[in-house]
Amino acid sequence: MHDTAHEHARLFFDCYWQPDFTTVAELGSYDVNGRLRDHAPPGVRYIGMDMEPGPGVDLVVAPGQPLPLADASIDVAVTSSCFEHDIAFWDSFLELVRILRPGGLLYLNAPSNYAVHRYPLDCWRFYPDAGLALCQWAARQGVAVDLAESFIGQQGGEGWCDFVAVFRKAGPGTLRRRGRIAGQAPAANILDGGAGGAPVREAERGQTDEMLAIAGLRASLAERDAALAVRQADHDAQAATLAARDAELTRQAASLAALQAEAAERAAAQEALAARCAAQARALADCEASLAEAGASATALAARLAEAEAALATAESHLRRVLGSRSWQLTAPLRAVLQRVHRG
Repeated sequence: MHDTAHEHARLFFDCYWQPDFTTVAELGSYDVNGRLRDHAPPGVRYIGMDMEPGPGVDLVVAPGQPLPLADASIDVAVTSSCFEHDIAFWDSFLELVRILRPGGLLYLNAPSNYAVHRYPLDCWRFYPDAGLALCQWAARQGVAVDLAESFIGQQGGEGWCDFVAVFRKAGPGTLRRRGRIAGQAPAANILDGGAGGAPVREAERGQTDEMLAIAGLRASLAERDAALAVRQADHDAQAATLAARDAELTRQAASLAALQAEAAERAAAQEALAARCAAQARALADCEASLAEAGASATALAARLAEAEAALATAESHLRRVLGSRSWQLTAPLRAVLQRVHRG
């Protein structure tokens, strides 16, 4: 028995059990993983029926056979997680109503969803109006049954969404209850017949829990896709920016390469110019050395010239003295004779 089935059964006994009830009959009582019997009040006569003997089974009933209980002999009939496996659950429903005393209650829990789980067959799922259909089916068979409440329970931790219904067999008095199951457990598509007359619809919903979950997931996916689209646009914009930056870097790299080439050319030209300057400096040094030598030579020549000029001045002075001397004048005739001799 799954979690929500166990809880809904507990709420049924809390809300609907009356002090004058003494007997309970359960169809599908084999204890696989939990029992409805646990929720029955102490001291009650509890009759468990199933198609195989085993724990929780008091009477074995072959599928399709009448229940081995007298008409109008039971106060409360319960069945949970059974009708989905029953090839003709509508007949079983009538059998459960048959054994109820007038004014007796039938609690039905069957899955409205969930995976296939054969035991030995899995034939049916129950939608919100299934309780109304069963009441109409009983009426066609001449049996008056009222729907006290029905609903689709919220999906539990084990994944089930239960169809839960409480029926009252026509009889004296009115329905007695302490609240309703749908008022104490999360429920949708509620039909409430507690006030008498046609059941009143509440919390109508066309989508199952799975559909809502899928819609929620789709909405989440759409939000995620939208967020991803924004991120993608962001990414594309950043990629475009990076591409532009890469292009700019490429342009700047080319410009830098050109500048580096120009700088290399200028460096080479500068080196050549430096070599020329060095050569010219050497030539200038050579010229300066030559000029220094020439200056030294000129100085020496000037000194010699000064000496020569001084010697010349001395000689001229001496010559003047000689020419002006008496002896030069007295020897003039003799020099004339000598010149003629030399000529002759």
